[in-house]
Amino acid sequence: MKIVVIIPAFNEENAVGKVIKDLPKDKVDEVVVVNNNSTDKTAETAQEAGATVLLETNMGYGNACLKGIDYLKTQRSKPTDIVVFIDADYSDYPEQLLNLVAPIENGKADLVIGSRALGNREKGSMTFPQIFGNWLATNMMRLFFGAKFTDLGPFRAIRFESLMALDMQDKTYGWTVEMQVKAVKKQLSYCEIPVDYRNRIGFSKISGTVKGTVLAGYKIITTIFKYF
Repeated sequence: MKIVVIIPAFNEENAVGKVIKDLPKDKVDEVVVVNNNSTDKTAETAQEAGATVLLETNMGYGNACLKGIDYLKTQRSKPTDIVVFIDADYSDYPEQLLNLVAPIENGKADLVIGSRALGNREKGSMTFPQIFGNWLATNMMRLFFGAKFTDLGPFRAIRFESLMALDMQDKTYGWTVEMQVKAVKKQLSYCEIPVDYRNRIGFSKISGTVKGTVLAGYKIITTIFKYF
């Protein structure tokens, strides 16, 4: 199956190359890095590592992901079977992509979430607001939608046709929860697999600031209510 990895990136020149390097080359057909208006050498580093680099000047995690999806729909010359999303900060273990895509390849799932709650987390890799926010959001999804998730982890894989059916819209912090809620509402088959998580390279633009943490939490909760 043709697997494409989309990596949203904002000022990750010290990490994005490591992420690309550790992806299983024999498994991945193309790596697409979406440079979200970085002011450092993120784009150059990604290109040197062999990725296709796109520019998205509108800030926002969702905007970057949507740019990558648009590329797959309108510009990629080969078909795409599975899309994997992973952050550019090297907090995930890219080599675990093999485990992530296996349920889709085996026909057991349309969507697979890499759960940090089920895997091994390096001390300090997630802040208390992140851990509490994931707990709150997943329990709200369980209450409102009957969803069985333990995490909103950014490391995830989805069948390309299923991704198209979700018609993703969120442009900022609500991206991950939107995908999971819509998948449940559209009765897609889904599962979680444990993934490991380590301290990121560099400084988090979201969980590393009070403003970013509050805005992300607010957007996640309002997104859940929006689709209820």
